[in-house]
Amino acid sequence: MECYEGATMIKTFRGKIADDGVDTIVLHTNDGSTGYRIKKFQIIQMQPGGQSSQLVCTIWKVDPAAAQTQVDFSDNRLLGVAYRSEADAVAVNDGEVIIFDNEIFNQDIYVRATDVVGSQPTNYYIELEQVKLDLNESTVATLKDIRNKAVP
Repeated sequence: MECYEGATMIKTFRGKIADDGVDTIVLHTNDGSTGYRIKKFQIIQMQPGGQSSQLVCTIWKVDPAAAQTQVDFSDNRLLGVAYRSEADAVAVNDGEVIIFDNEIFNQDIYVRATDVVGSQPTNYYIELEQVKLDLNESTVATLKDIRNKAVP
């Protein structure tokens, strides 16, 4: 689906992740000429107001096989973080979302959710801006992805 000249194509994804679970968002193409940038990232617990929770939801360039309960901004594989806390059926905050806006990627991304104090599933909503990449940009994005997968 093509947009008219100058228009922005937005793709949306939503889902529910079990506590300590990972969802894969499939974005890769054969030629890598389509890139994406995160524009919006929101989370909410499965049963708002029902029980205490501290949700940490992260978006990764690679599959976070090991539990990622710590947030480390020096990790170049991290694309975004959302945090939401609720205690005794009262929202402690509306949530905090941090997205690294300048990151453009052209491969699959992974969403990981953890409830630090409970075991509630996490609902997420993501908006991605689709970006057309030229051959050089596509090559750089793909090589960054390959390099990220080599990091232990």
